[in-house]
Amino acid sequence: MPIYEYVSEHPEDPERSCRICREGFELRRPVDRAPLEKCLACRNPIRKVISKVNTPKVAKPLSVTDAKKAGFTILEKRDQGVYEKL
Repeated sequence: MPIYEYVSEHPEDPERSCRICREGFELRRPVDRAPLEKCLACRNPIRKVISKVNTPKVAKPLSVTDAKKAGFTILEKRDQGVYEKL
């Protein structure tokens, strides 16, 4: 189940948002459900925020030995359309 982030449509107005939706919150919901339109605590309008994607950072390219240790098959091109397993 994916995690969605929600924030108040009026975060600067304390009359139209509570502490929870003003700061934003995360909620785990099934993909087939429609996004929330109102805060669960104060019932004021909220909107879904597009989250940052968490990707691993690779400082250097993997070596052949690192790839083999990780279980990958390493192939090297020898001729036209011919590859050899290392």
